[in-house]
Amino acid sequence: MDSVGGFRREEIDGKQFLVYHLMPQTQNLSFSSETTSHDQPLQPLFLCPHARQTNDYLRQNSNHFPLNSSPKYNISAPRFGHHPVLPLYWCNNKDFDSDGGCEACNVSNFGTNYYFCEYHQVKFHKECVESSLKIKHPYHPEHFLQLYCDRRDRKNNEYLCCGETTRYLVYYCTICQVCIHPICTIKPIPFVIDQPKRHDHSLTFFPRHTSLVCNVCGLLRKSSPTYVCLICNFVAHKDCMYSPHIIKISRHHHRISYISSLQSREWSCGVCRQRVNCDYGAYTCDKCSDYVVHSRCALGKNVWDGKELEGVPEEDDITQDAKPFDIISEGVILYFLHEHHLRFEVNILYDENKLCQACVLPIYEGNLYSCIECEFILHELHPRRIQHGLHPHPLTLKSVSRYRLGSFFCWVCYRICGGFVYGCCIGDCKFNLDVRRALISEPFDFKAHEHPLFLTLDPINKPICEVCKIECQKQINCIKCNFIVCFKCATLPYKARYKHDKHFLTVLFGKEINENDCCEICECDLNDTVRTIFYWCKECCTIFHINCLFGEFPYMKPGQSYRQSGKEFQILGKSKISRPICDYCKNRCQDKVFKGDYGILCSRKCLISSG
Repeated sequence: MDSVGGFRREEIDGKQFLVYHLMPQTQNLSFSSETTSHDQPLQPLFLCPHARQTNDYLRQNSNHFPLNSSPKYNISAPRFGHHPVLPLYWCNNKDFDSDGGCEACNVSNFGTNYYFCEYHQVKFHKECVESSLKIKHPYHPEHFLQLYCDRRDRKNNEYLCCGETTRYLVYYCTICQVCIHPICTIKPIPFVIDQPKRHDHSLTFFPRHTSLVCNVCGLLRKSSPTYVCLICNFVAHKDCMYSPHIIKISRHHHRISYISSLQSREWSCGVCRQRVNCDYGAYTCDKCSDYVVHSRCALGKNVWDGKELEGVPEEDDITQDAKPFDIISEGVILYFLHEHHLRFEVNILYDENKLCQACVLPIYEGNLYSCIECEFILHELHPRRIQHGLHPHPLTLKSVSRYRLGSFFCWVCYRICGGFVYGCCIGDCKFNLDVRRALISEPFDFKAHEHPLFLTLDPINKPICEVCKIECQKQINCIKCNFIVCFKCATLPYKARYKHDKHFLTVLFGKEINENDCCEICECDLNDTVRTIFYWCKECCTIFHINCLFGEFPYMKPGQSYRQSGKEFQILGKSKISRPICDYCKNRCQDKVFKGDYGILCSRKCLISSG
């Protein structure tokens, strides 16, 4: 019978720790100081984790299944596809991380010892290869944790120890839905922490922590190891003990610092907008007397960049960066993303072929900046750098010409865009934000809702948008009711034009739709769509679907390219004479036209189907 993992109390360098050991399954796995014999024969061969997982996957036919196969390689009964891995104990951890980490648990940090699979040419943590089928862990003493293979994104689970989500190999409690990585299970657990960052006294490990509220974050968290003070009434989660003192978050222009308690009054968190308990720790702004954030909200991955700023000189506010333009003369400027001078003008006539270079929307009436020498036009002058609530790093404005295809993927609206982009320049971060999505800030005034909207929901959650009825990739919500709208719908233009209508179109909400209303373009019944928002002309009483009016690629310009299924297509400009015939569906193209090596195609559906 395979052994299971458990912990015993041992002394290391004169200090008491709980230390992980493999034990027979019949042995009592309480956290005691009993010793057992660890005399073992020669190092056994271990099975490749890929083969181990595949074996159980084929037997159970599920994307989430417990592992029943032994980690040891059976020499006497080899099977097809089963092969051992080679131990390599001279690994440099930096090299390990640079190669992408462990192929079994998808985690790259921790540890320096690993196994190498010659067949798959990949590496595995030593702990993942040798992982027992069950463990009894002090961080979750109530139940055994079973070794699972999970091929899904299990982002909503509670992860013990490190808090990092993962896929593939993981220890899992089916009752409490908590997880722990195999690499985390073997870390010795100190009984006493002598110099915690958040308290003056030593703290002692308390395994049954489900009823204790942390003084730092003010929460009960079943996934967090807890330590208590035996001198005073102080409780802290292990990760909270080492939380930073001064940080910079994406939701506020100034730095914020930790404080153990607040003055007695009504406080609202600047991130989640919920009540803040004055008796527990929080982060406050020294410059803004009314700004406060929950400890856990302030340290969220989408809010904080992970840097402790205590002792680091404070930089100038991001809004004080260099201006994006130089004044040449009255009404004439030089914008940093264009080589020619721009003149301030007021547009009177509408031309559907005149597009803003930044947002790629048509130029209607109103103020604009037009190039003196070429057709470059801007609705407005966007700043060089911004701090956006959806990303912890500062974002820098770039021209789309820096991208090979002349287009980019926006990580907020999940569209292919061809205008200016706010991109992250920190390390390997590839976050891109279209300029229209960058305009959203808190509180946001959405014309389809009576209350202001905020970025209060966890980005891991994917609720349904109230407008398009599709799962949100990124969303903004109302804190007074349950209204949620995705960024794609929240940034729809407030007015639009149709080529066969001389009037402006405005937004119309679904509750105002009559029973027999049809779209002016596709002539389909509007009640057949799941959308609750349309465009209409008040003078002509005509109504339009959003997709019919703007098409599938509203933020791309003629001449830009799009890649689909490995094929590259270029967008053609609109012809005033006639529309070409699609080479796939044989219908006349109505929206933007795509031309490539495979001919002319009229839509994304035809792009996919033609492959």
